Order: sequence, then C-alpha cells, then structure tokens
Amino acid sequence: MGVGVPWPSIRDSWHRKIGTRGRGKHLASPSASLNHAPSPRFRHRRGSRFIVRAESDFYSVLGVSRNASKSEIKSAYRKLARSYHPDVNKEPGAEQKFKDISNAYEVLSDDEKRAIYDKYGEAGLKGSGMGTGDYSNPFDLFESLFEGFGGMGGMGGGRAARNRPMQGDDESYNLVLNFKEAVFGVEKEIEITRLEGCNTCDGSGAKPGTKPTTCKTCGGQGQVVSSTRTPLGIFQQVSTCNTCGGTGEFSTPCKTCGGDGRVRKTKRISLKVPAGVDSGSRLRVRSEGNAGRRGGPPGDLYVFIDVLSDSVLKRDGTNILYTCKVSYIDAILGTTVKVPTVDGVVDLKIPSGTQPGTTLVMSKKGVPLLGKSNARGDQLVRVQVEIPKRLSSDERKLIEELANLNKAELANSRR
Repeated sequence: MGVGVPWPSIRDSWHRKIGTRGRGKHLASPSASLNHAPSPRFRHRRGSRFIVRAESDFYSVLGVSRNASKSEIKSAYRKLARSYHPDVNKEPGAEQKFKDISNAYEVLSDDEKRAIYDKYGEAGLKGSGMGTGDYSNPFDLFESLFEGFGGMGGMGGGRAARNRPMQGDDESYNLVLNFKEAVFGVEKEIEITRLEGCNTCDGSGAKPGTKPTTCKTCGGQGQVVSSTRTPLGIFQQVSTCNTCGGTGEFSTPCKTCGGDGRVRKTKRISLKVPAGVDSGSRLRVRSEGNAGRRGGPPGDLYVFIDVLSDSVLKRDGTNILYTCKVSYIDAILGTTVKVPTVDGVVDLKIPSGTQPGTTLVMSKKGVPLLGKSNARGDQLVRVQVEIPKRLSSDERKLIEELANLNKAELANSRR
C-alpha cells in the first residue's frame, strides 16, 4: 500500500471515526440515463457506478449467525439473491444489495477466508492478499449456484438476461387542435418519425452471413470492472462494456443500421381524437412507438394535445362560458338574444327583470364528457347589463317620470 500502517491499525482507526453504524454503508455517485421519449415508461440503463465501501458484517448481510453452517449460509444467500436480483427487483439500491450479498457469500462459503475474516475482519483478508470477496461480476456466482436448480423460474440473469428481447421506447407527438375539434373530436392524419426494424439484418444488428462471437474486452460478461485498494476500502468502478454494449457478444455490424438493428423512418398514421379532449390530454396509440431490440415488441406512441383558445367561447371543464350584453331596458322588459354556441347560433330568452350578473343555463350545449359523447356539459351565459353613461333630454325626462311613479307607488304601499 505504501502508507506505512498495517491493515488492522487502519481498520481500528476507521471504526473509531465512524462507529459501528458505519458498517455496510456505501457512498455512490448516482448514474443517470438520458431518454428522449417523454413517455410514462422509463428504462433503467446500467452505467458507470463509483463505490467506496466501508467494512461490512458479512453475517448480518446474509442474516445468519456467526456459527451458521455452510448449508445455512448457502440457503440464506440463495433466498436473498432471488429477492434482490436486478432482473426482478427494480427498487433503487437493489443491485448494490445483490452485490453485497454475493460479496459476503464468497467469503463465508470459503473455509479459509471465513477463518481469517472471523479473526481479523476484512482487514485480515486484505493483509493476507486473499481479497475481500469483491466479485468482478456477481452474476457469475449467482448463475453457478442456480445452475441445475431450474433457474429462476424464467427470470434469467447475467448475459442471457442482457441478450433477451427488449421492448422499444415510446415515442411522442404534439398535436394542436382548434376549439371545436377538441369539443367534438376529429380524425387526423399525422406524420411521425420512429425506429423500425432493419430489413437488411432482420433486426439482429449483425451483418448478414456473420455470427456473433464472445466479446474479448469483457469476456462475455457485458461489464468491465476496475478496482483500486485504498485505506478506506475498495474503490470500485463497474461500467458497461463499450465494445459490446453490455451484451457480451461482438458482431460485425450491419451496414444499413450500424449494428443497432433498427433504422429511423417516417410514417403517416390515422389518429382518431375522441370528443371532449382538452389541453394536457394524452392519447396512447399502442405499438406505434420505436421498434424493440433483438426482436422485442415496439413501444407505444403518446400524442399530447394542445387546444387553441376561442375568441368568444371559454371552456371550464365540460361547461362553456359566454358573456351576453343587454341594455337596461331589455333587462327590465325582457328580450330574446342570439347567442353563439359550438352547435351554432341559438336564440336565448332573457326574462324580464333580469339582474346584472345573472347566469342563465343553456342545457347540454357544453362539451361532451370524454369517453361518453352522449353526455354533455352546459353553456353558462352571464348577463351583463349595460347602463348608459349619457342620456338624451327625452330619455332623462322619461326616466325621471318613471322614478316619480315608483316613489308614488312606494308611498302608497306604506300607508
């Protein structure tokens, strides 16, 4: 190491600094993946992970006692490995937990390593040059134990899992509709660009006439690992093999698709938009997304709706709002006005004595309920009474006569 301190001393110093609660904790820089499809389905892609590992209690990791037999240790490992294998457990941290379980089992299943670990801990293993059980690929250990036991019930693992068919990513399309198209629905022909299976290689990505070979860079594992030993533990970098893209195999790439097995093409599809959609509505068109890899099913197409506003009619859920202006004379005497609706211009009766701000309901002149076109909202008409700011001399004389008449009627009613 070149630090001039024996491993047990370093271990003791480390424990004094972090306490027993520091055991089994890992500090990792998060890996991120960029997915350009804004669909609800997001795919996790394994990228580079940097791990600084403190000492762990291997018995606690496996959930067994310190005097557990080999068969008990093996049984505990197999049970935990099934639960935390990243092909069945997609929770954050499951893959690291799977590696910790494999690491603990590698040490405790070996009599010599277990004896040293029981006496000196991980530092003793490091000092003896035996390593601490950090598997370069824990999937190898998993597959070796489950081989001959019926596998994982179809779960798969390791390179076989990485080579299985993968569903294609979803695609998206932004569709702009006018007000009435959104209310009543419409059929549109849209043009989308997506990944489709390469006809030259039938989606395999390999040049026709060639066969895949084991990747020499990763030895068929799909991952490459580099480790650096530090006084704090093992600094380990695990990354997807750049040569094979994580498949563990190398093929002469197809010239048409460049080895991806898919090519980008443009297609026109007919889209039926249901009545009642609004801005923010999302339509799902199954199997019209990107083609899957290695023969996997295609993703879906998600159409995001944006509705243009109308200059006269306003929408509020399934109701349509409209403001109608009438004179104070019409509000007093009552009248009939023409009101625009999504169905066309309709006559609306304004009752006599209508007060300013009154809302009149035009039943079933609103927006159809999405998915139930026979059920519609209403059009709500707010009556705005216009009071003239200026009156002619004749109008003022008549209004004053009306006011005097009202005063006389009020006086008589109080007698």
